[in-house]
Amino acid sequence: MTETSHLHSTRTSYDTVAVDYARLLGPGVMEGPLDRAMLAAFAELVGADGAGPVADLGCGPGRVTAHLASLGLDAFGVDLSPGMVEVARRTYPGLRFDEGSMTALDLQDESVGGIVAWYSTVHTPPEELPLVFAEFHRVLAPGGHLLLAFKVGDERVCLEHAYGHAVSLDVYRLPPDHIAGLLGRHGLGEVARLVREANDQEKTPQAFLLARKAPQL
Repeated sequence: MTETSHLHSTRTSYDTVAVDYARLLGPGVMEGPLDRAMLAAFAELVGADGAGPVADLGCGPGRVTAHLASLGLDAFGVDLSPGMVEVARRTYPGLRFDEGSMTALDLQDESVGGIVAWYSTVHTPPEELPLVFAEFHRVLAPGGHLLLAFKVGDERVCLEHAYGHAVSLDVYRLPPDHIAGLLGRHGLGEVARLVREANDQEKTPQAFLLARKAPQL
């Protein structure tokens, strides 16, 4: 598959910022209580299903992957950026981290019991989200859960500087109803959602959407 320009710019930008990103958002940084509650609910549901490992897609430096593991899940991370994967492997040597793209995952069909995409779809152009969600559906086992975190709005923001470096990143803020509708059309039915107001470091409300692939009959 030919790589799109947004994948190239996203990989290059995160390779550039990987070390400083991990320093600012590394193991010592905790999610807020509502964010952690959604991760905990996801972990409990996936653990109860006993459906297999959990993929943290767009894992960055591995902080959320490690948190999922601390909740008792067999979690591994996948990230587009080799720089991020290198940092994650160095920081959490007991966990598995692989390079890969959400648009073409190197995972077998129905091979994971859960997926977390923690703000990792925010750089994906809206017209490409159906491809990503189709991949999520493909690799999820029947009955598997997806937890998606994203920024709420209806606009594209172009970042040229982040984490102390020049970058080229588009960030898409999208309506939760739109995301839920796209997921539903790709066989991932909404289970629950949380939309909270922005904290002091954020500019927009934040959404957490829990969805599930239908179980086998």
